[in-house]
Amino acid sequence: MPLDSTTLLIASIAALFVGLSKGGLPTVAMLSVPVLSLVVSPLKGAALLLPIYIATDCVGVWLYRRRFSTTNLKILIPSGFFGIAIGYSTAHWVSDAVVSLLIGVMGLTFVAYNWAKRSQVPMAKPANRRAGVGWGTVMGFTSFISHTGGPPFQMYVLPQKLDKLTFAGTSTLTFAAINLAKLPPYMALQPYSADDLWLAVWLLPTGLAGTFLGAYLTRKINEQVFFAAVEIGLGLVSCKLIYDVLSA
Repeated sequence: MPLDSTTLLIASIAALFVGLSKGGLPTVAMLSVPVLSLVVSPLKGAALLLPIYIATDCVGVWLYRRRFSTTNLKILIPSGFFGIAIGYSTAHWVSDAVVSLLIGVMGLTFVAYNWAKRSQVPMAKPANRRAGVGWGTVMGFTSFISHTGGPPFQMYVLPQKLDKLTFAGTSTLTFAAINLAKLPPYMALQPYSADDLWLAVWLLPTGLAGTFLGAYLTRKINEQVFFAAVEIGLGLVSCKLIYDVLSA
């Protein structure tokens, strides 16, 4: 893959999105693969960004090492590993378009339901193992296919109404484990070339800077605004996924 100036610029923007998400701004990372797909194939883009995800995960884990939901981690991480195994075993015949469409429909349904019920001020729901295993498996599968595990995670965790830092920390630690588990199957399916690794080195500073910026913004944003932004971001990304599939 040629490391020309256009590729580096677009890849740097994608890496910044990854970092912002790892700093605590959910859904932002979902824009990274579509942006990088402007210069490489989506599958290649997902593989190229995985080292950036893992590197920024390290910073994110340190930033949120004291703010997370242990109960949710115990449910989501093992089920996420199971979803990765399903993704790896079906990688050669599962259509990216089908996965994108399902994610988009689920995301829009969740956002529409939340907004319809907003005036009723629903009570917080406790973590539910059965629901968590289901959504965690979907999360691991979609994360493996295209780094889009955010909507399934949010659809399970948002109804629990965690405070924003616990929500961000749970997301960061969950996906740190998921992304690390994706590395061996990614390398088995599409080994990294020297150019791929050099590009990751070039993108690392941008990704790390984005992580600290995301953590700063997460702490400064009002909690209601924060979760409204999560839902709006989820809705916009879901619409884009559906549009991309239907327009193709």
